[in-house]
Amino acid sequence: MKNLSALIKVTPFLIPFAVVAEPEAMDADLYQLSFEELLNVNVSIATKTDETRASVPSSITVFNSEQINSLGVDNVYDLMNFVPGFQSTRGDWVGAVPKEHTRGVYLDTGHVLVMIDGQRLNESSFGKASVYTPYIPIEIINKVEFIRGPGSALYGSNAFLGVMNIITKKHSNQLSVGYGEHGSAQAAINISKQVSNETLVYANIAFNKRTGDSYFGGAVKDPLESLFAVFGGNHQALTWQVRFNRTQLDEFLNLSRYSPENEHKSENYAATFEYQWQITELLELTHKLSFIEHNIESAGLIVTAAEIGITQGGDFLVGPAWQSRDLTYNLDGGYKQNDHLQWNFGIELSKEEQSKAGVRTTYYDQTAGDIIIYNHTYLGGVQTISDYAPFYSLRQDFDSYAGYVQAKHRFSEQLSMFAGARYDEVKDIDDNLSPRLAFVYGYDEANTFKLQYGESFRTPVSNELNSNDDVTSGNSNLTSEYVKTTELVWHYQDESKQFDAVLFNNELEDFINLVSIDDEQAEFTFDNVFETSMQGIEVNANFNLSDSTWIQGAYTQLFDEPLNGSFKKFAALAFTHKRGAVEVTLNAIWRDTTLILAPPESTVDDFKQSSYYLIGGTVSFNLDNNTKIQLKAENLFDKKYTVFDPRLIDGHVPQQGRNLLIQYIKNFN
Repeated sequence: MKNLSALIKVTPFLIPFAVVAEPEAMDADLYQLSFEELLNVNVSIATKTDETRASVPSSITVFNSEQINSLGVDNVYDLMNFVPGFQSTRGDWVGAVPKEHTRGVYLDTGHVLVMIDGQRLNESSFGKASVYTPYIPIEIINKVEFIRGPGSALYGSNAFLGVMNIITKKHSNQLSVGYGEHGSAQAAINISKQVSNETLVYANIAFNKRTGDSYFGGAVKDPLESLFAVFGGNHQALTWQVRFNRTQLDEFLNLSRYSPENEHKSENYAATFEYQWQITELLELTHKLSFIEHNIESAGLIVTAAEIGITQGGDFLVGPAWQSRDLTYNLDGGYKQNDHLQWNFGIELSKEEQSKAGVRTTYYDQTAGDIIIYNHTYLGGVQTISDYAPFYSLRQDFDSYAGYVQAKHRFSEQLSMFAGARYDEVKDIDDNLSPRLAFVYGYDEANTFKLQYGESFRTPVSNELNSNDDVTSGNSNLTSEYVKTTELVWHYQDESKQFDAVLFNNELEDFINLVSIDDEQAEFTFDNVFETSMQGIEVNANFNLSDSTWIQGAYTQLFDEPLNGSFKKFAALAFTHKRGAVEVTLNAIWRDTTLILAPPESTVDDFKQSSYYLIGGTVSFNLDNNTKIQLKAENLFDKKYTVFDPRLIDGHVPQQGRNLLIQYIKNFN
């Protein structure tokens, strides 16, 4: 795999890409989308078949590029705050990365499967996509699809409490540049070229940088630097794509402490090749070969020199210098047996490994081959030790194979059934069967009712099984986590409004959580520590008040107490109005009070964050049919608030303040 990795790294620079642009062929004019077009977005993520919002047998939320842009966000993870059942906040891991809240579950593990154009970003070392890919700019995105609930019957591990599939732009010719407060700067270009009737090539490149806001009296900032590049195309039935992204998150929070010396750098290289084979009018096969490599170099403050009496050295920082790789082959098929019965099936073969497990540290004893803190073992700063014996056990293979089958049966024009299952086996670790069953009943043209059941799992990852550092110790006896989900859905849609209400029940089994080893919460391990249930209701609505004005809203209410200080009640509302050349979108995110009681006899105070609103949005002015200027805002009134994170002694993680950005956007021919 070493040679393949090297080839992928240089591929973007070898591609003879034509930068001559042509008019958009398939994408809608971003300035002219109607309310009806915003509603009628088809999805395939939940079934691998083309379904409408009414017919899809899952709880789904879809955003197209117009909606994403109007909400004022700059990172795709922030879209979760407008999805029922989901929230995204900044938390601690190996850097201040986005952390997902899903239907009351807020843990460090990867309970949401994140994909880009169908390729999974969750990997074998940490499991969370946001550790290696903490920033995905919206300028490269055409559509984002969410499954709210289990998806393992189609996608395997990590499709546990949700799935987010990010679809990149393929038919866009656009340039954008922006400048904002806290040293924010942004530039992006999207180019597509229809070379012939059978050949398309495209590229998306986005650069984002921010010097950051100040925290704790100016002690640290939260800077960001991101480069994201996507190159791809298709010729007849062959589709290909290569990607590269690099993210730098320094200072602020890393491994539970704040320090201007903290560092986080992640890089990813990916490639996919897909061939669609139409064997007959009724049978289609898709072959897909994909490769992805994840790299991280991170270090967080553990203890200062003054705290341990070091007089000739510096602070002790430590973190991973890790790499993981995944080479996967997928065969997906679709067979239409008759007008009433359709089959989808597939197999997946994956060769996954954590290929590097070094350490970034400020102290290292060459003789002992380990981290020992003395004056004479100080390295003069953070250095990488590639061959680090205590991490040898992390270099583990996660080879797996899987197969799935799904049937869609139409009993009548009104009633359909989806039934299927997927079997996964991760070699020498675990095997799982994930069934699903759904009934979709169209009562009339406007009302649809759905009854949905699914089971999902998440296999423990290398860090949970084998970690051996100054912060966490692995547990080789871990088993997979399971969730059994039942949902009752009412969907209503007519020409001027859309409404969804979802009652859900999650039965959580063998959940893995971080467990403190000592009373000071300085060292942790992992364990299958609890089983519980989580019930709630999710509401999502879109209302067209006029041809130029509409409202989108989402509300979530849990009936049980959430885990680890997640939110029991939260909501989002967005109001859009167009008048001539001006478009205004205002949005609000609301979260209820969070109260976490400190353990008995603890010296730490209870964690309490009162309920709050976060206001954002965009104001745009069209200079002509192809050019506009817009002002984007997140947390417009610079609300100061914290979110609970159990990795910190007091639980408080300050969240990002106001983010204002003015942009110039140009579509070109």
